[in-house]
Amino acid sequence: MPVPRDPVADLRRIAFLLERAGEATYRVRAFRGAAATIATMSAEELATRAAEGTLVKVKGLGEVTARCVAESLRGEEPVYLRRLEATEGTDIGEAAAAIRTALRGDCHCHSDWSDGGSPIEDMVTTAIALGHRYLVLTDHSPRLTVARGLSAERLREQIDVVAAINAALGETGTDFRLLTGIEVDILADGSLDQTDELLAQLDVVVGSVHSGLRDDADTMTRRMLRAVANPHLDILGHCTGRKLVTDTPGSDRAHARGGRAAKGRPESTFDAAAVFAACRDHGKAVEINSRPDRLDPPKRLLRQAYEMGCLFAIDSDAHAPGQLDWLGNGCERAALCGIEAERVVNTWPVEELLAWTAGHATGKQAASRNQG
Repeated sequence: MPVPRDPVADLRRIAFLLERAGEATYRVRAFRGAAATIATMSAEELATRAAEGTLVKVKGLGEVTARCVAESLRGEEPVYLRRLEATEGTDIGEAAAAIRTALRGDCHCHSDWSDGGSPIEDMVTTAIALGHRYLVLTDHSPRLTVARGLSAERLREQIDVVAAINAALGETGTDFRLLTGIEVDILADGSLDQTDELLAQLDVVVGSVHSGLRDDADTMTRRMLRAVANPHLDILGHCTGRKLVTDTPGSDRAHARGGRAAKGRPESTFDAAAVFAACRDHGKAVEINSRPDRLDPPKRLLRQAYEMGCLFAIDSDAHAPGQLDWLGNGCERAALCGIEAERVVNTWPVEELLAWTAGHATGKQAASRNQG
C-alpha cells in the first residue's frame, strides 16, 4: 500500500515554485493558506475527509488545493506539483512562442455552414494571412441541430466546395491547403454522428461530446472509449466539455448577436487514465482547445495525458476569422505542461498529418512520436 506523502510540504513546495516563477500572488497565497489550514488538522481527520471526498468543504481549501492534498495522502506526487517541477526554469513565454512558430495548421474550425459566423473563403483568407499551411474545416454533424449541423447531403456538398477552393488556390500558386473534416458528435452509445462512408472520405475527424455532459463517470468513460476506438476518429475534442465564465465575444450566432457573457459549465467526469490510455494506444490525439471559454483540458489532465504518452492537437475551435489567432492560448498551456512541439500533430507537414489520419482507418499502429 502506498505510503502517504506530507501534504503540507507538497503545498508549500507548490507555493514556493509559483512564487519563484512570478505567478500571481493570489495563487501563492491559496497554496500557502491551504498548507497552514491542514497543518492544524489531525492525520485521522485528513484521512477521513479524503476518503469521504469532503476536503473541499474545509475552510481554506479550494478544489485545486483539496485535490493536491488527496493525491499526497494517496502517496502520489500531486499532478500540479509534477507539472511545476517538470517546467522549472523554463521560460514559458519562449517555449510557447516556439510551439506557435512550429504550428503549420489548425485542425478545428467552423464556418457559416454550421454555427460559425463567416463564409469558408473568409476563414481560408485569414488562415493564409496568419501563416498557416493548412486548415481543417470541421463544421458540426447532424444531431447538433442548435448549431445547424450538416446532414449527409450538405456534407457531400461541402466536400465539393472544398475541392473547388483548393483548385482555385492551386491556380494562384499557393501551397496552402484546405482539408475536409467534421466535428462529429460522440453520441450516447459512443458511436459517431455521421455515416462511415462519409467519415472515410474526410481528411480529419474531430469527435466531441456535446450532450449528456452530466452523465456519471462510468457512462461517460464507456462512451468516450468506444469513440476513441472508432477507426474514423482522429482527434478527441475538448474532452471535459467545460465552459469557463468569460466575457469574450461569443462563438456562435446567438452570442455574436447579443454580446452576452458565456455561462460557465463544470467538467464532465470520466476515467481520464483509461481514456488517455486509449488515445495513446489507438494513436489518437487529445485536443488542446484554445478557446478562452474552454481552455480544455484543464492543465492537470493535460499533464496527465502528456505523461501517458498521448499525441496532441492545438486547435482554435474558431467560429470567426479573428478567432483563428487564438492558437497562442493552447501553445501557452502546452508549454506550461512541458509538451514538446513534435508531440503536436499540427506541427507536422500536411502529408505526414494525412498519413497519420489515414493510418487510423487502415488499423496501422500509432506514430512513434507519441512515445517520447
